[in-house]
Amino acid sequence: MYLTIKRRLLYLALGIITFLISYYWGSSIYMSGSEVNDLKNRFMDQIKDIDQTGIFINNAKIALGMFVPLLGVGLGIFSGFSTGMVFNAIAATSANLNDVSPLLILVTPFGLMEIVAYGLAISRSGMLFYSLLKRKYWREYLLSTLVEIGVVAILLLSGAIIEWEMIARLNGLSDTRISI
Repeated sequence: MYLTIKRRLLYLALGIITFLISYYWGSSIYMSGSEVNDLKNRFMDQIKDIDQTGIFINNAKIALGMFVPLLGVGLGIFSGFSTGMVFNAIAATSANLNDVSPLLILVTPFGLMEIVAYGLAISRSGMLFYSLLKRKYWREYLLSTLVEIGVVAILLLSGAIIEWEMIARLNGLSDTRISI
């Protein structure tokens, strides 16, 4: 039983909405000043030497985990929530982001690519779990799952390159050659 494109787009939309709700929820959590500073410092330490390859690998590991039946939905929710908390911590300590909606950062080209990639992975996780639960049709999902993993990889690679270029230009870095 193959899905119609219309139904697959509905599942994709549900995956995207799931990620966005968890992201917004994380960005709305109250944190004390010390929690904000601790989270921001841990995040900054984690990304201090990152480039487009590191961005891609980080995002790809998360997205691949999101393809695991049912557990991937939970990972997607956790990832969205955690990302929202990081945005919250950075916004709390930055005058430039203090009054910016947390959802606005996701409207960047790389943000949109990541949202679609994570939405695909989250929705496929739910679909795979349902097919395993029903013990039907799971083999029919194998090829489409592999294709979607490829699409997610392409989206995240493109997004990482764009994100790195934007970071490099904003920080005045002169050498932004792609090293992937």
